[in-house]
Amino acid sequence: MKEKIDCETLFLSDIHLGTRDSKAVEATQFLKAHHCKRLVLNGDIVDGWALKAGGKWRDSHTKFVRTVLKKMEKEDMEVIYLRGNHDDVLERFLPLAFGKLTMEQEYIHETPQGKYLVVHGDGFDSVTTSCKAIAVLGSFGYDTLLRINRLYNRWRAWRGKTYYSLSKRVKARVKSALSFIDRYEDQLHQFAKGRNCKGIICGHIHTAANKMIEDVHYLNSGDWVESMTAIVEKKPGEFELINYEDFRISQGAEDLRAIRGLEIGGEKLPEPRLVA
Repeated sequence: MKEKIDCETLFLSDIHLGTRDSKAVEATQFLKAHHCKRLVLNGDIVDGWALKAGGKWRDSHTKFVRTVLKKMEKEDMEVIYLRGNHDDVLERFLPLAFGKLTMEQEYIHETPQGKYLVVHGDGFDSVTTSCKAIAVLGSFGYDTLLRINRLYNRWRAWRGKTYYSLSKRVKARVKSALSFIDRYEDQLHQFAKGRNCKGIICGHIHTAANKMIEDVHYLNSGDWVESMTAIVEKKPGEFELINYEDFRISQGAEDLRAIRGLEIGGEKLPEPRLVA
């Protein structure tokens, strides 16, 4: 691994620690490779819904938390933790501060170009806000799709093929999902505009983005369940959407799944059978 990458701020969201599909190993590797002044954990870092339903907390999840705490101590990194819908149990305690750790509902990120509003984004999801029971049912359906995705990728790994997000492909082809994303982005754009902010940084929908919507800079950090993406502020006001696999290649490393023995969903898979 190369020397640590210096940056101003890292924005990570939707790691979903406590679920089988959390890519905590990759998130930890990504975090370790950066030296930043500030880490913004933008909601759904811990999946309280999954844990309540019997989800399993793995060693890799603990390692991610330890890495954050270690960087706070050794590198004087500031951490801002924003509530999401899967960790909404925190809401009753907010705002809360412990030294370099601050927990909030939202955060204003100052840049030379102007203010960026940082929110998880679940408040703009009508299902999440109006009927939690349906939201939980939808979450169960999504988890089922991820389980199918795991089985499919076991077969791909056995065939010597790389990881493929079947669930992400399904979402991309469903017109109602695309329509929801468009509405979601437009609502957040209007919200940022109403708050006189240059841009908005969110998560929640597991769809990474870095684009202009009219005169508002819209950024979505994606997730660490499927897309494995993050927003990196390299210099004040200079934002970049980073994909984990591209990051690994830039670091001159192999695909992490090969390094850790093709571990998918916390399980070790047999060595792949290469095909012509």
